[in-house]
Amino acid sequence: MADTNAAEDPDLVGFCAHLKLERRVSDYTLRNYRQAGERFAEWLRAQEGWTGDFAAVNARQVRSYLVELRRDLGRRTIHNHVSGLRGLYRYLRQQGKADSNPFDGVNLPKLEKPLPKFLTETQMRALLEAPAKLYQAGEMDDFTALRDSVILELLYGGGLRVSELCELNLRQIDLEQGVARVLGKGGKERLCPLGRVALECLRRFLDLSGASMEAVAPAVFTAKGKRLKPAQVQRLLKTHLKAAGLPLDMTPHKLRHSFATHLLDHGADLRSVQELLGHASLSTTQVYTHVSVARLKEAHRQAHPRA
Repeated sequence: MADTNAAEDPDLVGFCAHLKLERRVSDYTLRNYRQAGERFAEWLRAQEGWTGDFAAVNARQVRSYLVELRRDLGRRTIHNHVSGLRGLYRYLRQQGKADSNPFDGVNLPKLEKPLPKFLTETQMRALLEAPAKLYQAGEMDDFTALRDSVILELLYGGGLRVSELCELNLRQIDLEQGVARVLGKGGKERLCPLGRVALECLRRFLDLSGASMEAVAPAVFTAKGKRLKPAQVQRLLKTHLKAAGLPLDMTPHKLRHSFATHLLDHGADLRSVQELLGHASLSTTQVYTHVSVARLKEAHRQAHPRA
């Protein structure tokens, strides 16, 4: 899709450096925004008369580009794509290289807002028990089973994003207080209570691994001496989903959905859940109230004689 010249465009290189070093976005966001910029530059390069100056792009060209995108991409991908390009132009304006942002105010296809998928408490319990089942069946060694148990407990019990879990260092954990100091989106730090069960698993895991809390900044989770990556966490999750007889399309992020939904089901207030999740906006957290209400309505529909 993107060519070498697009990847080497100095404005795109500068934008990506800005995202990584100043905005401190996730690797996933960085990749998506870089690809959005490269694709746009490639399209512009194919248009007659474009000299490589992003500032020269006008609203008519942007509308034509969006028509092109609708032929190839889904609605949500288009929204993410345009978000990246808006960010590119914000960066160019900060650098004094553009006077306006041609992507501001563009009409985008409406998004459906499906409720977040999550596991029920019974399903979650089965998943958390899966590593021990595999160990007892001789299908997993004790170290891997304990490591995976800790990972599942932190994703669900602490509500961590998978990127936050993979970047977690030993010195970010306070075993006495039972919290982890997590660096979230945009470099924002928050405290995540880990819970009694997660802490117990973590202590046993650290004892077994021989990790030292005094080390400078070792990763909590590694594989073959290297920091665990999100794709590896996804694979190990599928192993345990299969062992527990659960849907294989569940992702680490859906364990975070489960964390939030179960908190609200048990009476946690929305502001506290927002803080625990590290959401910048309360509106982002409010989707979980819709999940809880939908579950209540379904329970009412199934059980009440007048429903």
